[in-house]
Amino acid sequence: MQEIDLKALSTQVLWAAFGLSVLFGAIAQRTHFCTMGAVADIVNIGDWARMRMWVLAIGVAMLGFNAMVALGWLDAGKSLYAGPKVIWLSALVGGAMFGFGMVLASGCGSKTLVRIGGGNLKSLVVFVVLGVAAFATLKGITAVARVATVDAVAVSLPGGQDLPSLLAPAAGIAKTQLALLLGVVVGGALLVWSLARAEGRRADNLLGGLGIGVVVAGVWWVSGVLGHVAEDPSTLQEAFVATNSQRMESLSFVAPIAYALDWLMFFSDASKHLTIGIVAALGVVVGSAAYAVATRTFRWEGFRNAEDTANHLVGAVLMGIGGVCALGCTIGQGMSGVSTLSLTSLIAIAAIIGGAVAALRWQTWRVERSA
Repeated sequence: MQEIDLKALSTQVLWAAFGLSVLFGAIAQRTHFCTMGAVADIVNIGDWARMRMWVLAIGVAMLGFNAMVALGWLDAGKSLYAGPKVIWLSALVGGAMFGFGMVLASGCGSKTLVRIGGGNLKSLVVFVVLGVAAFATLKGITAVARVATVDAVAVSLPGGQDLPSLLAPAAGIAKTQLALLLGVVVGGALLVWSLARAEGRRADNLLGGLGIGVVVAGVWWVSGVLGHVAEDPSTLQEAFVATNSQRMESLSFVAPIAYALDWLMFFSDASKHLTIGIVAALGVVVGSAAYAVATRTFRWEGFRNAEDTANHLVGAVLMGIGGVCALGCTIGQGMSGVSTLSLTSLIAIAAIIGGAVAALRWQTWRVERSA
């Protein structure tokens, strides 16, 4: 493959990822898709409707990903999430930090981008602070602390940490066949639970769950199939074009926000290139803004007072640090990662939900104490 072909392929990958992320932003704005909001609805008023929408999206993404594994198109081990090293402590600590932070900041990374598209200036501040904190945890001062502490505690497995890789030897069947079986069983169970009650079958829930799940699976295809190069002419090795991790990726909104800030600040540096993560972050804002403007729901919104500002700043820092430690957010680990049936992803999303519940309980305690 000639270099000009790689450039053309990269352009195709970026436009495809951008288009899917625009769709993500529009759907999220239309349906109020939000993991933090789903957890808050349960804790505060006992409403499970948005949680069913989120779980439906996970189930759809899981079915889509593992169907592509069964077809031989994708391999979970070639993603960021399913390598042999289980960084369980990073997932626990980072996930809990991210979950607590997203409550303080009024939403996770994806919700921050959606809210920016709707005119929320608070979320614009969160975007910048989250990106700086994430970049510091990728390559700066908190990265040194991360590597020396939580990342040092890990379990190395002989194969990948995705459930098909772990269980295939004992089951005595091919990993691709087991991936399809587990994807259908686990993903199907999630779909059944999501749709079991009438609240899960509302139009917005179906649009949000099915739409977001299809988009996540679609980006897996864009990165892992369309963007896959069996032999890069420059390195003579397998490559996935237009990714920051050099592996196949789907949607995630912590490290990509950091890379987006880096690309903007060093735009004239020829070594800086657009990636799937960067264009996805932009696409979500564009899709959200387009829907908000079209439906006349676009509204400027700022901070109420100093306490509101402080909460969002602290929340952004916690999300930036925690999201990098946990290798993702409610979308990165909660959908893209969990769709691969990765152990670290399952640990991370449990910790994120636990951190969010703790933050919501803490907020309730503060209100009750002040009253």
